[in-house]
Amino acid sequence: MIYDSKGRLVIRSMEEQDAQAITEAEIEQGWNASITKYQRRLEDQRAGRAVSLVAEYAGKPVGYINVYPASTWGALGGKGYPEIVDFGVLEKYRRQGIGTALMDAAEKVAAAYAKVVYLGVGLHSGYAGAQRMYIKRGYIPDGSGVWYRDKVCEPYEECRNDDDLVLYLVKKLG
Repeated sequence: MIYDSKGRLVIRSMEEQDAQAITEAEIEQGWNASITKYQRRLEDQRAGRAVSLVAEYAGKPVGYINVYPASTWGALGGKGYPEIVDFGVLEKYRRQGIGTALMDAAEKVAAAYAKVVYLGVGLHSGYAGAQRMYIKRGYIPDGSGVWYRDKVCEPYEECRNDDDLVLYLVKKLG
């Protein structure tokens, strides 16, 4: 399914061949990538648990995002709100509007299920661009505090500033 198309950029449903192409591109740019993550998203999409989108630029998959309409994990899990999960754009394609187009499409998908959407963003400097983008788009902290390894990190509890340390953000849609 095509969600948006502007010139050389197409936002569409993720397909099997995208998993390998994106994994190879992420490895090429030095990321610790695994095809397993994309295969799991495709499985969730086939089962109706997720809507997985790909940004295709000039015929190549260069970004991805997933919407879980009835997410059961995270700060608002199990409350009937969609969650945006696992959003990325290959480094050499950033700052060209691709991430914005993916987020626009994901929010449209989420709006079909609820008037609120949420997401978790990592807190280390590798997520700086995403943190700024979400705030500019109107996302605010949900109030549950910092999460570590899928649970609230209690005050003064030990944690590590890795990909498992996140802050959940929420946005009202439409």
